[in-house]
Amino acid sequence: MKILEHEIVTLVVADIMMPEMDGYALCESIKTNTNYCHIPVILLTSKTNVQSKIEGLELGADAYVEKPFSPDFLLAQISSLIKNRSTLRAYFSSSPLIHINSIAHSRADEQFLQKLQTAIHKNIDNPALDVELIAEEMNISRPTLYRKIKLISDLSPNELINVTRLKKAAELLDEGSLKIYEISELVGYSSQNHFGRNFSKQFGMSPTEYIQHRKRTI
Repeated sequence: MKILEHEIVTLVVADIMMPEMDGYALCESIKTNTNYCHIPVILLTSKTNVQSKIEGLELGADAYVEKPFSPDFLLAQISSLIKNRSTLRAYFSSSPLIHINSIAHSRADEQFLQKLQTAIHKNIDNPALDVELIAEEMNISRPTLYRKIKLISDLSPNELINVTRLKKAAELLDEGSLKIYEISELVGYSSQNHFGRNFSKQFGMSPTEYIQHRKRTI
């Protein structure tokens, strides 16, 4: 836990049987801490009974590896967890209507992301919206906010703010009651051209193409 305070950790592998703090206690400490709950935890165990596994899963463990195990199998589990999370992040970023909670991996993650989205939406029409303002809104330090957002979404805070602006714009485009220039202003863009370029870069189609695409699929 002391290491987590000072290092950026992508994943934790812990033996259930450890002195002072066992694997269950470590897993619970990680998964109930808002700063670390996004970190996947793999538990190593010689306990093969179902109840032991249930206990670990209830505490938020992401995977179990039973002893004796092949190092290659453990590395495959680690690779799979990291790859799956990376795939979810990419899907979230490139899909206009996929909710931010799709990248949450725990209840605490969901609460954090919902609070973050609320803070962004509250100020979404402000072109000057940045990490400083969001950190103040959420009553969290800038370094902690940056680290948390980066590890959950693989985006910087400013990148996530921009993605959230564009996803809100996609929602408004879907509703069809506003002009594109009106929507660009509502989500904090001072230039419709800048908005259009960013929208195309993020989602692979212009706002106009997106409207036409949605009409064809509804």
